[in-house]
Amino acid sequence: MTDAEWARVRVSVPVPAWLEGRGGRPEEHCHREMIDAVRYVVDNGVKWRAVPADSPWWRAVYDFFRRWCRHGCVRELYQGLRRVERERQGREAEPTAGIIDAQSVDGADTVGAGSRGCDGAKLRDGRKRHILTGTGGLLLEVTVTPANVHDSKAAPALVEAFMTEPGRLLKLVWADSAYQGEALATAFAAHGVKAEIVRRSDGSRGFVVLARRWVVERTLGWLSWARRLNRDHERRPDHHVQMGWWAGLVTLTRRMARQRLHWPEYRPHRLDQQSA
Repeated sequence: MTDAEWARVRVSVPVPAWLEGRGGRPEEHCHREMIDAVRYVVDNGVKWRAVPADSPWWRAVYDFFRRWCRHGCVRELYQGLRRVERERQGREAEPTAGIIDAQSVDGADTVGAGSRGCDGAKLRDGRKRHILTGTGGLLLEVTVTPANVHDSKAAPALVEAFMTEPGRLLKLVWADSAYQGEALATAFAAHGVKAEIVRRSDGSRGFVVLARRWVVERTLGWLSWARRLNRDHERRPDHHVQMGWWAGLVTLTRRMARQRLHWPEYRPHRLDQQSA
C-alpha cells in the first residue's frame, strides 16, 4: 500500500483484543506489513510460501489471513471503507438498490470434490462466485458455491447474508434472466427486497451494454485483476470468499487514495525537457 492508502485503512483496521485490554499475546508484526503481504498473494496469485523475502514469515502471514477469515475482519474493513467512500460521493452510507450476478471459475486440484461442480453452460469445473454490488460497483456481499448451483438457488443466501445485519436499506435488486421464479421472489420479499429483471432487447446480437447490469459486470472484471481469483486454488469455500473481499479491498483503497499518476507526472524527466 502507498502511504495515502494506509492513511485510509489504518483508521478502519479492526482492533486486536489485546489492545482493548482483553488479554492475548501481542502481535509481533505491524498490521501494515501483514496486510501488504496478503494483498501481494491475492494480487499476484502466488503461493503463500512465495511472499517476498522482506515480508514477515509466510506462515505468520497465512495465520493472519486465517485469523481475519475466522473473525470476518477483512469484510468488516471493506464495509467500513465502502460507507466512507459512499459518503464522500455525497450518498447515503447504505444503498437502497443493488445489482446481483455470478461468475464461474475453474478449480485447481486443491479444490475438493465436495465443494466443486461443473457449470455446463460455461464449461467450468470448479466454484462460482455470487456477488451483490451497489449502483457504484462496490461490493455489498460475496458468497461462493459449487459451479453447478444455479444462480437463482444461491441468490436468497446472498441477500440473506447482507440483510441480516442492522441498518440495511436495500429495497431493489437488478439481475439478469437467471434470477427468476416464485421461490426466489418469496425469499427476496421476506426482506422487503424486489427483484427487477433487465433483459436484452429482442433481436440483439453480440455484446450489448445493458442498463444497470454493466455495473456488476465491471465489478467482476475488477475482481479478475487479482490473479488469485482467475482460478480457484482454495481448499475451503470460506477462504475463497475472503479472497474476494481482499481483491475488492485492493481496488477500493486505490480508488480512495487516488494516487494513480498519469503522464507527464509519471515521467518527471520529460517535464524537465519541456521546460528547457
